[in-house]
Amino acid sequence: MSATAVMDIEKIKEYLPHRYPFLLVDRVLELEHNKRIVALKNVTTNEPFFQGHFPHYAVMPGVLIIEALAQTAALLSFASTGEKRDENTVVYLVGIDDARFKRPTVPGDALILEAEFLMEKRGLVKYSTRAKVGDQLACEATLLCTKRTIQP
Repeated sequence: MSATAVMDIEKIKEYLPHRYPFLLVDRVLELEHNKRIVALKNVTTNEPFFQGHFPHYAVMPGVLIIEALAQTAALLSFASTGEKRDENTVVYLVGIDDARFKRPTVPGDALILEAEFLMEKRGLVKYSTRAKVGDQLACEATLLCTKRTIQP
């Protein structure tokens, strides 16, 4: 993987509506339009969720790892089309299949987020996703997402 970011945090914010504390992608390391993306989430001890999950042994909640993977998949979708975020377009997570958690994610981990485009049908996009710490698989899941225009 390249040490140089393909997309830094400011560029990521052009594509995703999420902001602190819910923006869970720090950098995009690799991007192949309409194929795959590799991103990074630096897990730090000052994340707000660590105050209660769990105070005696900090573990990143699995649902937030899935959310980080969904944000990564959304970045792949937006970057592949060149579409920038606007106030009326969102990518919704509509399905999670075969989710498995293989190791805890703890403060100090560099969570590598991978999403691979599988198929698109009737406005639904399916991705194969993985989150790794080093060479160890932390989580894998198949995600189903859809892009929608919302009315303010």
